[in-house]
Amino acid sequence: MLAFSYIGKKLEQLCSGSCFVLSSSFRFVWFLVICFYRYVARRMNQFFIEVFYFLIVSCIGFLILNATNPRTTTFTPRKLDLFFTSVSATTVSSMSVVEMEVFSNTQLIIMTILMFIGGEVFTSMVGLLVRSFSRRGSIKEDCRVNDSMSDLGIPPNFHDHLELGTIANPQFESSKSDIFELGYDSEPVSNMEDLNIKSIKFLGLLVLGYLLLIQTLGVFSVYVYVNVISSAKSVLRQKGLNIFTFSLFTVVSTFASCGFVPTNENMMVFSKNSGLLLLLIPQVLLGNTLFPSVLRFAVWSIGKFKKKDETSYLLKNAKEIRFHHFLSHLHSSFLVLTVFGFIIIQFILFSAVEWRSNGLAGMNSYQKFVGVMFQTINTRHTGETIVDLSTIAAASLVLIVVMMYLPPYTSFFPLSANKSGKRNSDQRKKKNKRVILENIVFSQLAYLVIFIILICITERRNIKDDPLNFSVLNIVIEVISAYGNVGFTTGYSCGRQLKPDGICENKWFGFAGKWSDSGKLILILVMFFGRLKKFNMNGGKAWKLL
Repeated sequence: MLAFSYIGKKLEQLCSGSCFVLSSSFRFVWFLVICFYRYVARRMNQFFIEVFYFLIVSCIGFLILNATNPRTTTFTPRKLDLFFTSVSATTVSSMSVVEMEVFSNTQLIIMTILMFIGGEVFTSMVGLLVRSFSRRGSIKEDCRVNDSMSDLGIPPNFHDHLELGTIANPQFESSKSDIFELGYDSEPVSNMEDLNIKSIKFLGLLVLGYLLLIQTLGVFSVYVYVNVISSAKSVLRQKGLNIFTFSLFTVVSTFASCGFVPTNENMMVFSKNSGLLLLLIPQVLLGNTLFPSVLRFAVWSIGKFKKKDETSYLLKNAKEIRFHHFLSHLHSSFLVLTVFGFIIIQFILFSAVEWRSNGLAGMNSYQKFVGVMFQTINTRHTGETIVDLSTIAAASLVLIVVMMYLPPYTSFFPLSANKSGKRNSDQRKKKNKRVILENIVFSQLAYLVIFIILICITERRNIKDDPLNFSVLNIVIEVISAYGNVGFTTGYSCGRQLKPDGICENKWFGFAGKWSDSGKLILILVMFFGRLKKFNMNGGKAWKLL
């Protein structure tokens, strides 16, 4: 008994020591994160922060994919193709150069994690939470510093001048003293700052809950559907895919607007499973084009019951929050109208051209209706498809290219409604000191033209020897798809070769899979550029076309 008692005490001490170490380690890591953000990240441009983030995540994803074994032992993907796949998953582009069924269950889980942490909703949520915690921590530290400095008889704003290297302005000091003499109370300012921080934190937690709730419901519904519907379940059994992995992978990919599906044929094998397509359509819209509008509606709804101060502040001060996805009421309303307007236009045109095409053959009217709706919604910007794009009409391809090019929050905004916003924009331009940089930055379209020209140069031999596959239109579709982080591709067909080589084998991967290494590297740059295109939406304004 004494021995057991002694061992129990030792285990208790060991566990308490371990818990202390873990707790201390967690606090130390969190301290490093906050310090990095406050003293490094806040002094860096947000563009470079996201560049480093996606580069690091892509490299880590590549190392893990390279360290794990694929499903088949007869084929091992090249390292460049694995890095291409990691970048494609991280930037939620879904450009494929390897057949999806080559990857093992472990590799599919890794790609799921990459798509989850690379999605726009997740990265924006992390940014909100880090901002709120960092600003609150800085305010507390400033309060402690001000209290200690006031005890020493040092002015509270002395450290600001010391850190910023500024010299006090006598006119400002006199005006400030006049303000205090008039009885101005500085407490409301601090209260408003505290309310701003609380509102940002609340919005970050709301986005986190939104992210987890929508995807949890999606995974559950898809998992139940596949288990209940025998036709969908038999497809996964024939391909040797785990049902839960398929459900998790597909829903995360759809919500993140990636478009990867564990099957080689994407969603073409489920074209007649209208129920599955209907379950995925809300994931497409809620994770992409309708996210700002639904987020604002969620804030308004919660404000009816609790958190009224935070929700009221958010609804009235959308610009002060500086959150790219939280739009004003008017902008959110026009965004909804624009999204559904584009869907209706695409549905009408696509149905008129493709209703009796081979891509929709063997489907009844209801299945065609749901399939066309699913196809048109995925052009912005998810990229899941139920038809082979190489078989549809050129008019439909041109429409798809236009939809892929448009940013997700493109909306029709009347000039009368946008008048005040334009005035504020002009005021910001006058205050902008980086005029030289703005003058040398090109527009989005100009960069895309440069990328297309470079790829045409790297693939010039293939364009000459295999003009039907390597047509300029197919290259344009691939580049615009990578830029829009969509993932649509016309693929490669051995039947279109003018000079059959006898060893060609049709594969279920993207057209880029047949490109040279130089072309693939350029397309990797295009995917990064497309994922970060929000930082250059106003580029090229120095060029005046008269």
